[in-house]
Amino acid sequence: MTGPVFFGIVIFIVIVVIISNIKIVAQANAVVIERLGTYYGTWYTGPHVKIPVIDRIAKKVSLKEQVADFPPQQVITKDNVGMQIDTVVYFQITDAKLYTYGVENPISAIENLTATTLRNIVGELELDHTLSSRDVINSKIRVILDEATDAWGIKVNRVELKNILPPKEIRDAMEKQMKAERERRARILDAEGEKESQILVAQGHRDAAILQADAVKESKIREAQGEAEAILTVQQAYANSLRMLTEADPSAKVIELKSLEALQKVADGKATKIIVPSNIQDLAGLVTSIKEVANTETPR
Repeated sequence: MTGPVFFGIVIFIVIVVIISNIKIVAQANAVVIERLGTYYGTWYTGPHVKIPVIDRIAKKVSLKEQVADFPPQQVITKDNVGMQIDTVVYFQITDAKLYTYGVENPISAIENLTATTLRNIVGELELDHTLSSRDVINSKIRVILDEATDAWGIKVNRVELKNILPPKEIRDAMEKQMKAERERRARILDAEGEKESQILVAQGHRDAAILQADAVKESKIREAQGEAEAILTVQQAYANSLRMLTEADPSAKVIELKSLEALQKVADGKATKIIVPSNIQDLAGLVTSIKEVANTETPR
């Protein structure tokens, strides 16, 4: 093998080794590097070059939020009711070095810590409180896990109780209780509807009676107004006649003639008494005229 060929082969091997040791870290990832068995550094997004043989990739870590769905755990409440509860933990790696060297199996450690914490919290609660206090239990577990996993480079964002499964006899009793409660609410709604219906009917009768009374009242008012207007019209006509008579200023002869006409009309009736006005000037002549009229018109 000649010198140039050997030299070319060496260069080719060097280039291949260099290229093979160029590492590109993707977004939301981190790579823990060890040099001669000791932690050297953490690579984040971008290209990096490691020294062959000396540097070694200890662990590749995802910095995305991760979800761990743990199987159901057997827990016992304060009132000695056993149940199955499964949890879901949302966590994120914040320190790749601590995550790599802090604990041997971080996911298994979180699962065991979650189970023990859940048993401690539920053991202080009764069954009804456990079923109605999911948010409280979630918050307590999250706080405890977050504090415990700080040393592992993990941040627990939230914890959810996915399912709470009491024993079958407890579930049957709860279903009967819920059914009875629904029936009770249905009866209450029916009673309230019947009550509302009766109230509406009574209000309808009352409104009809009020309208009828108002109609009768309005009719009587209009009738009274018509009579009042008729009386007012008659009185107004009488007043107008008096005014016209006053404005005409009749003479004494005319008044005497009108008086005679009035007395003649009186004589036509069956009246036996006649009241003669005092303002007739010639009383004797008037009496004579009345007698003549009476003798002529009234048969013996």
